[in-house]
Amino acid sequence: MNTNDIRILFEYNYWARERIMRAALQITPEQFIAPNTSSYGSLRGTLIHCMNAERNWLKRLSGEQPALIPASEGEYPTPQSLEQAWAAEEALMRSYLAGLTDDELNQPFEYKNYKGVLTKMIKWGILMQLVTHGTQHRAEAAAMLTDFNSSPGDVDLIVFLREKGL
Repeated sequence: MNTNDIRILFEYNYWARERIMRAALQITPEQFIAPNTSSYGSLRGTLIHCMNAERNWLKRLSGEQPALIPASEGEYPTPQSLEQAWAAEEALMRSYLAGLTDDELNQPFEYKNYKGVLTKMIKWGILMQLVTHGTQHRAEAAAMLTDFNSSPGDVDLIVFLREKGL
């Protein structure tokens, strides 16, 4: 794996997230927080879970231990408030990725999980996990948004690649 490939995948990740957030800005506040059967209880819960995952992995990759208590739903009462916070997280991730070398990307990385257990994984695997994790939950969010008559449209990787001429 190389850093150019990872950066393209994160470009896709944020491109797709932007489509989801644009659609989320079109729904009512009640729809944003409406309980449902998804893993995280609502559209807001699902999106916050994705942002928390990115935030916490970046903290680990930067040598910090993430907070045991992730950001809560109450911190983001509207899609706008979540969008602003996530944009700040995106800037931090982009900065991290800009400084990453191919050698670093292909090195094993040790971190402590939430149970305090020392774990090792190749760094590119962690970053790929973030992208695929986001893909899973964006699909859930897209279904919720579609149910609210606010479809984000196609968020497939191939659409991104074609749009970007890659």
